[in-house]
Amino acid sequence: MADQFFYKLLQFLKKVPSIGKTIESCIDGNFWRVKFSIDIEHALAWNFVQELAHVLNYVSVEEKLPTLFKPVSPPPYMNGGPGEYLSWMIECDSGDFTPDNAAEWLEGRLPRPVDNLKKWKIKQ
Repeated sequence: MADQFFYKLLQFLKKVPSIGKTIESCIDGNFWRVKFSIDIEHALAWNFVQELAHVLNYVSVEEKLPTLFKPVSPPPYMNGGPGEYLSWMIECDSGDFTPDNAAEWLEGRLPRPVDNLKKWKIKQ
């Protein structure tokens, strides 16, 4: 059941340039989360972080989603640097907002297709 619950969001994230191969997901009652790594050496890594933060944390005052995108890490002094140990998490505590909903919001606002590197060119 959990695999189906996250299927659309996981398929979307797997296409994103710079996302690591391992993506973890978890459901606990109405709370769900997805955790993954980002190759911070990838040329578009920080563009992706910025896009996710914008859509999932604060797309607009009128359209605030019940999601939170944030970095997570074990103690750096015990493990190592961000290239190996920094992970990213999408969390949601609303039973009315599913991972499918999150995927739809991201698909509608991130470059299309998300795996086409040329579409990620950011004008400065």
